[in-house]
Amino acid sequence: MRIVADTDVIVAAMRSPTGASAAILRAARQGKVSLLASVSLAMEYEAVCSEAEHQLAAGLNAAQATIFVDAVVALAEPVRTHFLWRPQLRDAGDEMVLEAAVNGRADALVTFNVRDFGVVPRRFGIEVLLPRDALKRIRR
Repeated sequence: MRIVADTDVIVAAMRSPTGASAAILRAARQGKVSLLASVSLAMEYEAVCSEAEHQLAAGLNAAQATIFVDAVVALAEPVRTHFLWRPQLRDAGDEMVLEAAVNGRADALVTFNVRDFGVVPRRFGIEVLLPRDALKRIRR
């Protein structure tokens, strides 16, 4: 299964190492799932995980948060953006996530904000899943 994780999923994995989001990253490390990320999405992971509030909640300092993000990016299969599909979504900030999924030919887009993506990903054959549902699918 090929997935793109929204930034909220990566932050949740950093903040809660025992949750479904972290389990998805472990599955990627074990080769059970392919995590996909474009350069712009990887930069978004870095920017959000560098925010003090997330580092504090995760109990990490800046250097540790950087190591976490570097590990996530190292796990990810790079996605080249061949086509920009904007605008498709209500929230312009979600466009890079959709573009990574479409250009990477993802099977699923994993997010806590399922409603924000609506039916648009289905037009490209991409499911939108909550982390817990993605994890169930990976474990099958």
